[in-house]
Amino acid sequence: MSNESKPFHPLGKQLRGLRERLQESLAEVSGAVEIDAQILAKYELGHERPTEDILLLLISHFGAKDDEASKLWELAGYQMDKIPGTQMINNDDGQAQHGVMVMPGDARIVYTDMVHVMVNNFGVVMNFLQGAGPQMQPLAIARIGMSREHAKSVLEVLKKTLEQSEHNHQPPKQLSSPDVPKSD
Repeated sequence: MSNESKPFHPLGKQLRGLRERLQESLAEVSGAVEIDAQILAKYELGHERPTEDILLLLISHFGAKDDEASKLWELAGYQMDKIPGTQMINNDDGQAQHGVMVMPGDARIVYTDMVHVMVNNFGVVMNFLQGAGPQMQPLAIARIGMSREHAKSVLEVLKKTLEQSEHNHQPPKQLSSPDVPKSD
């Protein structure tokens, strides 16, 4: 098959190399980023390119360093000014962990009504939902995926933070907006 029918062959070769470096199967990576294994295979063969969102998920999953991430982004033909930076974070023993994607832009907090959690052999995916529309159908407003180990770590941090806040909790003063009367 000629490279004309594989327009993203260099990108696919890099993606496959990253996957093989982690010694993960197509099924493991596709499960972690929630895409079909056949689609991932098409990316690796260079037949198709991932969307910007999927490429970001792959970059994050592979823990690609800045130079690797930039190269993948460029090979995909995306504008270089749109690629978010990556930061390395250190765990308690000072060892660098996989990069954390830093997305430019909106830092608003979105509150949710519901959460749907899916766990499989590849990790944990949390879908945060809000009721929307006339029938208040659940609409995903944020999706977060992580390894099972990271999910356990997040659970511990959340538990400790909640316990600490309950221990230090003072009853809040009643706040009201100027046009809402205070209740007694």
